[in-house]
Amino acid sequence: METLMSILVGLLFSIGTYLILSKTLLRIVLGASIISHGVNLLILTMGGLKKGGLPLLGGNNLSYTDALPQALILTAIVINFAVTALFLVLCYRTYQVVGTDDSEQLRGNEDE
Repeated sequence: METLMSILVGLLFSIGTYLILSKTLLRIVLGASIISHGVNLLILTMGGLKKGGLPLLGGNNLSYTDALPQALILTAIVINFAVTALFLVLCYRTYQVVGTDDSEQLRGNEDE
């Protein structure tokens, strides 16, 4: 199962990198968001996909699952949502003011 998750993480990283290297601002924002989802999946995979009991004191469980990766991922999801919303608002405002979302035109390189 970890092999399948690692392949999926690699696929998300490659898609995100492809989108970040494009010229339009919206694709760059979506690429950063996809890479963030890949990192979340990577953290979950590195934490281990194992079954166990609840990590409670006084229980009879000898094996338990670690809750730290899930807490880190939950925090990262909330931060990713806020950052993506901020970037989308900035892209929309840039499009309103400048009239384009092409990064080459934003730089002023009209001849390329």
